[in-house]
Amino acid sequence: MVKNPKKLVVKKLPSSFVELLNHPTKDMGKRKVEIDENLYISSEDATNLSSGTNIRLMGLGNIAITKNNHELEGEFTGDDMNVDYPKFQWIPQKNSHELKILIPKQLFIDGKFNEDSLEEIIVRTEPYFLELSEGAEIQFVRFGYCRKDSQNQAIFTHK
Repeated sequence: MVKNPKKLVVKKLPSSFVELLNHPTKDMGKRKVEIDENLYISSEDATNLSSGTNIRLMGLGNIAITKNNHELEGEFTGDDMNVDYPKFQWIPQKNSHELKILIPKQLFIDGKFNEDSLEEIIVRTEPYFLELSEGAEIQFVRFGYCRKDSQNQAIFTHK
């Protein structure tokens, strides 16, 4: 899941798919993700990237940023995990899915209804989200757990 997506074009990717773990620490299987050079990362992550910066796209590999204009460009430099690069969540642009996440907040404050008790954010997810059954819980990296409410909506449950 990526909030406020920014396009990242990555040259010299060694494969057209990757296998990603369904959970970072528990053995909950893997999923196959189709990729091409067009990816999304969070615009917040992209803020301080400049040409020459090295990053690690989680589960994909190391990228050297070559350009940061209105779009980012980079080049795959390998899969060495023993590097001290910032780690970023990413999703493939191809087949990504727009999703609304509802974030419940405190309903009453000092006995009064809180008008801001429900926050809505729009994010992009992998197509894998569409395969989940309604009511399924999913962990979004660097965000938290959500319950799938429908094909286009999830409800934040906890960090």
